[in-house]
Amino acid sequence: MSATPNRRSELLAIAAELFARKGFTNTTVRDIADAAGILSGSLYHHFDSKESMVDEILSTFQAELFGQYDEILRSDDDARTKLERAVTVSFAAIDQHRDEVAIFQNDAGYLGAFDRFGYLAERNAQSREVWITLLKDGVRSGALRPDLDIELTYRFIRDTVWVAVAWYRPGGKQSHDVVARQYLTILLDGIAQSTNGDPHV
Repeated sequence: MSATPNRRSELLAIAAELFARKGFTNTTVRDIADAAGILSGSLYHHFDSKESMVDEILSTFQAELFGQYDEILRSDDDARTKLERAVTVSFAAIDQHRDEVAIFQNDAGYLGAFDRFGYLAERNAQSREVWITLLKDGVRSGALRPDLDIELTYRFIRDTVWVAVAWYRPGGKQSHDVVARQYLTILLDGIAQSTNGDPHV
């Protein structure tokens, strides 16, 4: 017997919250079943393992995220706008898919050791290619400084954007759009003040 689409989504959302909060290895099938108000055996009518659940959670989320990145890369926007859109999409992902982002950040290393999760390393490589492309296009177009260290800047963006999942709370004082705009101001315009009172750009 398979789950109805709504029930399946509910079970995946429950599992995602537990995986994000407790960690994948520390979450048992019983934990998921208890949170869903069903017996452990009943969960196996819908999914054959918790690995299947986290696989569906991560693969679905990443397909959506990288679809958005691909659309940005294919667009006719100028280089700076593309970079701004990619950052904004990333913060929106943290807002709308916080559990999925947390699972990837915390458990991708462990899960990647298993064949069925080999695509996680491929997504990491794809993510690097997205950001490297955006940065190189920015330098080539003149939107970014010609002396920019592309690799270092990529690592800075990767680590400073996604770490926000540890402190950003959906529905908090600042929306993800506000956080993204502040981040872009720091990234592209800096935080130093010039001697004439205008911010450095």
